[in-house]
Amino acid sequence: MPLKHSFPPVADDDARVLVLGSLPGNRSLAAQRYYAHPQNQFWRLMSPVVGHDLVALAYDDRLAALRTSGVALWDVVGSARRAGSSDAAIVDIAGNDIAGLAGRLPRLRAIAFNGGTALKQGLKLLGRDVGRAGSAGPAIVALPSSSPLHTVGLAAKQPSWDRLAAFLPDRPESRD
Repeated sequence: MPLKHSFPPVADDDARVLVLGSLPGNRSLAAQRYYAHPQNQFWRLMSPVVGHDLVALAYDDRLAALRTSGVALWDVVGSARRAGSSDAAIVDIAGNDIAGLAGRLPRLRAIAFNGGTALKQGLKLLGRDVGRAGSAGPAIVALPSSSPLHTVGLAAKQPSWDRLAAFLPDRPESRD
């Protein structure tokens, strides 16, 4: 199995929310773009969160809209071996320095994990006390996976993803 690598983070210093996936799938790796599989629901799920139709935008404009809205994007797995695109097949994991990135984002209010593998691996990398009641760090938000392999429909996933809007600037439900 070949070694697969994640992409660099998409993050500005004023990011309020860091959304972390596991490791890009084969379609994303081939295109060198986050969430490139046409059936991945990420861009549709994030559109109402940031108040822009991200699906209608060119890729670079999608990333710019996320950054402008206060959203950063990365993956918890820096490199790993995996046959296919399923998170269940990921082995030989080397994690990204997500704690280091989070520490460089002074306005960060939430770290959101796109799916169970991202959550499990990400919590290991961040340390066990992150996001617990009484901790001073950013909130931890577990999200249902946007992957086409996670067959729960968009309507069932959207309420969980919509919670991210509360952490973003210029939104009535935002917290400072």
